[in-house]
Amino acid sequence: MLYVLIFIAAVLFFGVVLYNGMIKNRVKVDNAWSDIAVFLKKRTDLIPNLVSTVKGYMQHEANTLERVIAARNQAISANPANVSEVAAAQSTLSSSLRSVFALSEAYPDLKANTNFLELKDALSSIENDLANSRRYYNATVRDYNTSIQTVPQVFLANMFDFREREFYELEDASEAKNVKVEF
Repeated sequence: MLYVLIFIAAVLFFGVVLYNGMIKNRVKVDNAWSDIAVFLKKRTDLIPNLVSTVKGYMQHEANTLERVIAARNQAISANPANVSEVAAAQSTLSSSLRSVFALSEAYPDLKANTNFLELKDALSSIENDLANSRRYYNATVRDYNTSIQTVPQVFLANMFDFREREFYELEDASEAKNVKVEF
């Protein structure tokens, strides 16, 4: 009888350790996603300043600036719980930002503008932070998904409704590159 109780206690202890490990991995994923959300917010907050700085120089490029604002609004309205929706909206925003920076080549006064240069540097820094955050997020998702799919954790994961998390994947391979903001 004593051996049975010791065995049951050991199994329960082992189950608690496994469960706590899965919780720890899930919290890491949530934390990594919130880091991405912070950088995405910083990026979208810079867009109006960038557009207003560029607007005076690029009077003939109104369509490009309108696309940037539309992409920003789409990125803001994306459901933060839906990783693929956020990724798609951010992909569109990155593409529209690339077009602004490509067009800025034709405006030498803009390239020399202090506000534009500061915004370019801030955006470049945020893009680097975003790339690092995406890598970290995907690593935590990989660890979490692995932990809930391996034996014996898979039994606890099914019992306590742990679900796989979605990777932050870019729709277009060119999106893996940071927005080029150097002149």
